[in-house]
Amino acid sequence: MEVCCDLEVDVNGEETFMVDKKILASFSGRFSKLFSGLNGITSNLKVIFHDFPGGAEGFELIARYCYSLGKTKITASNIVLLSCAARFMEMGGDGHGNLNLIDQIEKSLEEISYWTWPELLVALKQCQVLLPTTDYLFVPEKVLSGLVERIALSFAASPYTPFAGNFNSTFQFSWDTERCDSLMNICRQRRWWFEDLMFLNVDFVDKVSKMMITQNFEHDLICKFLLHYRKSRFCSASQVEKCKMTEVVINLLSLLDRSTPSCKSLFNIFHVALSLKISRIYRKKLESLIGSQLDQATVDYLLVPSPCGKDYIYDVSLVLRLVKVFLFENRSWLSMSRLNKVAGLVDSYLAEVSPDSHLKPIKFVALLKVLPDFTRQSHDGLYHTMDMYLQAHAGLCEEEKLRVFSTLNYEKLSADALKHLAQNSRFPSRLTVISFINQQSKLKCLHPRTHRIVSSSNSPDAKVYVAEKADAAKIIQYAKRNNITTTTEKFEAQFRGMQWKVMELEKICSIMQTEMGNMSQRRLPWVGKY
Repeated sequence: MEVCCDLEVDVNGEETFMVDKKILASFSGRFSKLFSGLNGITSNLKVIFHDFPGGAEGFELIARYCYSLGKTKITASNIVLLSCAARFMEMGGDGHGNLNLIDQIEKSLEEISYWTWPELLVALKQCQVLLPTTDYLFVPEKVLSGLVERIALSFAASPYTPFAGNFNSTFQFSWDTERCDSLMNICRQRRWWFEDLMFLNVDFVDKVSKMMITQNFEHDLICKFLLHYRKSRFCSASQVEKCKMTEVVINLLSLLDRSTPSCKSLFNIFHVALSLKISRIYRKKLESLIGSQLDQATVDYLLVPSPCGKDYIYDVSLVLRLVKVFLFENRSWLSMSRLNKVAGLVDSYLAEVSPDSHLKPIKFVALLKVLPDFTRQSHDGLYHTMDMYLQAHAGLCEEEKLRVFSTLNYEKLSADALKHLAQNSRFPSRLTVISFINQQSKLKCLHPRTHRIVSSSNSPDAKVYVAEKADAAKIIQYAKRNNITTTTEKFEAQFRGMQWKVMELEKICSIMQTEMGNMSQRRLPWVGKY
């Protein structure tokens, strides 16, 4: 076959090739269409490529294939480059009776299951380099699929089957130690591929992770891989790369089971995301992840500094959003134990933010109301938090104070808390009367409890009566000092009436005790006859 060099090809400014245009046109649809309109012009032809996939190396592979009349060795190290160049040069037509180059590449990919792990990594590295230069790569999907299948096969090859036999107590400790070591080794073995994939860019991590999710990989393993990748690559990344990496990791974590990432890991990502100014949509996804398992958080996690330009110390709005997410995400079923944990967390947070003199009453009240009343068995903690808030906000008007303390359930306050409230000069005077009403309701409960007293006047219940009556008397004295005259006189009369009823009940109790003692003595002579 006569060969001439009648075509000059400049490839991306890297290198110039002198080739036979007829040979290349017979395999390349791109060249064939280009030369068909020349109308007999055969000399001084030059083609300039600015975006040839793989540059000079890619064009050389194509030229060798053409000059070899459609024969070339396709390997894991060149298959990606050949595929990109072949599609760019439109080499899917007839190749002198042989399979065209694109068909040969697809046939080679059918044997990808026989590739070694290093060969898969080499091909994947080439995919990563060439992916931005072309939109019609089909090889990456095949390589990624082969890679994920190889990882899955490694799990199937060494399944963990725990020993289920009976144990002698003498060997229990040694077996437990061995089992613990074995489990640690199993975990390490399952993560053997982590370091090998640290070269991947964020786009390919996204593709690999989604493919693993589709193929039902354990979500815990995928989560560990994502957190390991972020930890390994974050420090060396640019600010833009850090932002994109964080957004991709957040999006992928949102596709996993909500309980998979730990609350601590999510808050670590959140603190980093604050400085990166990630997109609002990803911040919302992250808050949704955190909020769904808020019962696993500690108050330290919630102490996030307020946004720039805000006077208050901590970001109260964030906590409000997280609690609302927790209630919404778990709306179908939510145990009281989880609710109680979140209530305790919010109470601890309230104790941290209440001394903040810049915290507005509207925000403080929103925190107090964010959870239903039934989530707290006692309101003593809320009362003390409100007291601290009043100390830091001495200038609040009566209306603002009432708005704050409208959230307090006085029926859930202990006698000590009610006593403290009645003597607390920082509280609105009308609240003192309300506390007395609740104290009064507690005294009314003396009637059923009196019937249960069968011991002497030194019994615990009797001492409680004395303490409660003394507390009620102090409340009346406090109300008098605050000039609540009309209402006080009414309550004082009621209180005297209650005292008289209590005395009558105590007399009845004493009579009942005497009768019960006499009945016991009359029964004693008969004891020995049975």
